[in-house]
Amino acid sequence: MKSFAKPLFLALTLFLAPTATLPQTPTAPDRQVVITIDDLPAGAARFMSAKEITDMTTQLIATLKQQQVPAVGFVNESKLYYRVGEVDARIDALNQWLNAGLELGNHTLNHTSLNRVPLKDWEEEVIRGETVTKQLLARHNRKMRFFRHPYLDVGRDLQTRRDAEAFLTSRGYHIAPVTLDPWDWAFAPIYDGAKRRGDTALQQEIAASYLAHAAAVFEYDEKLSRDLLGYEPPQIILLHANNLEAEHVGELLDLLRKRGYRFIALESALDDFAYSLPNTYVGEEGPGWLEQWAITRGQIPRGSPEFPPDMEKLRKALPPPPGEKPEGGPIL
Repeated sequence: MKSFAKPLFLALTLFLAPTATLPQTPTAPDRQVVITIDDLPAGAARFMSAKEITDMTTQLIATLKQQQVPAVGFVNESKLYYRVGEVDARIDALNQWLNAGLELGNHTLNHTSLNRVPLKDWEEEVIRGETVTKQLLARHNRKMRFFRHPYLDVGRDLQTRRDAEAFLTSRGYHIAPVTLDPWDWAFAPIYDGAKRRGDTALQQEIAASYLAHAAAVFEYDEKLSRDLLGYEPPQIILLHANNLEAEHVGELLDLLRKRGYRFIALESALDDFAYSLPNTYVGEEGPGWLEQWAITRGQIPRGSPEFPPDMEKLRKALPPPPGEKPEGGPIL
C-alpha cells in the first residue's frame, strides 16, 4: 500500500509557508484627485451657439454623472451675454451642472487677470461675476464657495496677493489651487478646427496626443510632489469646458484611475496639510501650486513635459484668439 505521508507533508508545507516567499504584485498608490473645469459655460462661448454649448455641456456632465465623479465648474458670466436671444439658454447650460449635483464657482466676470488690472477693478470683476451663479445656487439651497484665479495669476507683488486673498475670504470664498495641468486649453482650438472640418482622423490624433501629454504631466507632477513634499497630496486638476473634454473626458478619467487615483470633492482636498503650506509666489505668469511651493522654497522646477511639437505646429497655424492668453502652463 502506498504511503501518502510525504506528499501530504509537502503540500501542507507549501500551503502554510509565509506569504513573503510568494511573488508579490505591486500595489497601486492610493492617489486622490479633484476634477475642476474652468471657463463655463464654454471656453469658446464667443464662437459657439447656445445649442452647441448645451450639447457640449450635456455630454460632459453625462460622463461625470455616469461615473459618479464630483466636479466644480468655474463660471465667467460675461460668456452668458455674447449673443442676443441666447442668454436664457446659456444660463440653462450652467443650471445643468447644479441639476447633476455638481458645484459652480466664480472665475470673474470677464476672465480677468489680477496681474493686468488694479486690485479694485479686479475686485469688481469678482463681484460682478457672482450675479447669476449665486442666484442659481440659491435655487438649489447652496452657496458660492470657491474661486479660481484666471490664468492662475495671483498678483505681481505679495501685498496685492495678500489683499486679494483677504478680499476673497471676506466674501466667503476658498481659492481653488491647481496642481495638475494637462494643457487641454492648448489642444482644444485645434480639436475644434478639425471638428468643424469633419476631419475625424485628425480629431482622434489630437485626442491621443492630449492624453499622452496628460500622462506625462501626471508623472512629472507626482514625482515633483514626492520630491517637494515627501508625499503626493490630493491633486487638483485644471480642465476646461470644451469639445475635447466633452468627447474624451471618459478616457482621461480612465487614465487617472489606471494611475491609482480616486475622485474626491474639492473641500476634502483642501483639508490636506499641503494646502496650508507657506506660499509667497508672485510674478507675471501663474504656475500651478506645486511650482509655487517650490519657488517659495527657493527652488526652480525643471524638466516639465514639452508640449508636443506637431500639435504646436497646428496651433501656430490657427488665427490668434481675440485678446486672450492661455491659462496655466509651466515655468519657462
